[in-house]
Amino acid sequence: MLTADQRIDAADRLYAAERDRSPIRPLVLDYPGIDAVDSYEIQLHNIRRRARPVLGHKVGLSSEAMQQMMGVNEPDYGHLLDDMALSEDTDVDTGRYCYPRVEVEVGFVLGADLPGEGCTEEDVLRATEFLAPAIELIDSRILDWKISLPDTIADNASSAGFVLGAARVRPSDVDLRAIDAVLWRNGFEVAKGRSDAVLGNPVTAVAWLAGKVASFGVRLEAGHIVLPGSCTRAIDARPDDSFRAEFSGLGHVTLTFGGV
Repeated sequence: MLTADQRIDAADRLYAAERDRSPIRPLVLDYPGIDAVDSYEIQLHNIRRRARPVLGHKVGLSSEAMQQMMGVNEPDYGHLLDDMALSEDTDVDTGRYCYPRVEVEVGFVLGADLPGEGCTEEDVLRATEFLAPAIELIDSRILDWKISLPDTIADNASSAGFVLGAARVRPSDVDLRAIDAVLWRNGFEVAKGRSDAVLGNPVTAVAWLAGKVASFGVRLEAGHIVLPGSCTRAIDARPDDSFRAEFSGLGHVTLTFGGV
């Protein structure tokens, strides 16, 4: 467990790393006592400092393989702010990021508030207004992506941006466990997966998130976007790369990166 001053110091270092696009070495090396609670408080400190409207949240480490790699038995989460929203029609400035990567996700848009502790999958389905195809832009302010669990939590779960495609689909109109996803980069298939890679069902991830954020005094509200975790492995994004993610029953979404 860190002191309050250590948490602020770590938050300052991450904030500067993102602002200056200058990655820092892992926090666990300089703060050996850091734990998940410290890391969420560091994340929240920087979210408050940015003073931007919260559009939603993302879930990370939602696949069994990633949890095993990190040595954890639950996901983590980060915030989606309004200045992280990207457009299909505008190229992303690759130079804004340290090590950008993209992930393919089934986006949830809430039409009603979710309960906190004890939130169920049925609650999630009732509250979800529609699903949308999504790409999350992830980035690490930790040098060379050499992250441990405390590092990625403190770093807003490595989140940096997101884009939703145009399609809007009711949850009742698709099998949420069996949405196939394919990611194309510059016309070549680079990854594919299925929605059940996310905790067996992305709805499970959203219910977990509602309970987890409640422990920090946060609620998932009507209008919020929730990204429950990636259907595929993360793919590096390079200048002039053009991505297209296609989902069975859910349409497609694109994201293009400009040169530097």
